Amino acid sequence: MSRKILVVGEVRDQSLRNVSFEAIAAGKVMAEGGEIVSALIGKEVSTLGDEMVAYGSDRVVYVEDEKLENYTPDGYSQALLSIIEQENPEGIVLGHTSQGKDLAPKIAAKLGSGLVSDVTSLEVEGGNVVFTRPIYSGKAFEKKIVTDGLLFATVRPNNIAALDKNESSSGEISKVDVEIKDLRTIVAEVIRKATDGVDLSEAKVVVAGGRGVKSEDGFEPLKELADVLGGAVGASRGACDAEYCGYSLQIGQTGKVVTPDLYIACGISGAIQHLAGMSNSKVIVAINKDPEANIFNIADYGIVGDLFDVVPLLTEELKKLKVHS
Repeated sequence: MSRKILVVGEVRDQSLRNVSFEAIAAGKVMAEGGEIVSALIGKEVSTLGDEMVAYGSDRVVYVEDEKLENYTPDGYSQALLSIIEQENPEGIVLGHTSQGKDLAPKIAAKLGSGLVSDVTSLEVEGGNVVFTRPIYSGKAFEKKIVTDGLLFATVRPNNIAALDKNESSSGEISKVDVEIKDLRTIVAEVIRKATDGVDLSEAKVVVAGGRGVKSEDGFEPLKELADVLGGAVGASRGACDAEYCGYSLQIGQTGKVVTPDLYIACGISGAIQHLAGMSNSKVIVAINKDPEANIFNIADYGIVGDLFDVVPLLTEELKKLKVHS
């Protein structure tokens, strides 16, 4: 059963986030041979349409407005609802990001639709799209089938592989005229506290520190290791509460959920709240002085030792490998 699927791209700093391309791949499964229409919303987003087409979209529609320079729920809702009304899709996909988690339920409520959130995989069985999502802080997974109405889902970053980019792909890119009005919220300025470089929620490698880093300076060896690996630095809530780093780095039940290819936990004991945010990482390496630390129970590889001895050694060895590769 072919379907028209609307994929909502997410733009940050005039660039598309990787989860936008992963959402297209999810949309392809849902469409079952039908049309993929991507939606872009922002101040200047028309130039990004070609990239969405290169990753698998058949068409791109966009709404541009000065008032949409920064995300606001009412502004983006107006734009997206207008696109949905015009396109009348049978399914909608967004990234399960801070923006997607805010926007998707608002749109679902407006449409009187259900919503399957935080999807980590999906497949078609017997003509139905089966969505898989984690529950109980990642301790179990449930499968969901939508039997009636709109297929509406958010996909967790770094779980569904994007399609190969095809620069020769072509597709129509058209503007949707929407009057953005009566905004209750206006973002005057955005001040980012997040570290520069790789986006933590989309990083393929994450080096995270806990209370064991002991201070703000204790994160420096972790940053160096992350830099060598082309990854991002994260932290447990304990490290954030101790003011060793900002909360923008927090990983866990009340922070960000990450699923990198490689997660290196340094000085993290492994509280259940932290595990909820990283336990689905493909490979987990734990470094801790305490051999009884809970983090070792889920680690693929464990190193019992002082992170201030182990991390610099790892960094130096990796630098040597890079030189010789």
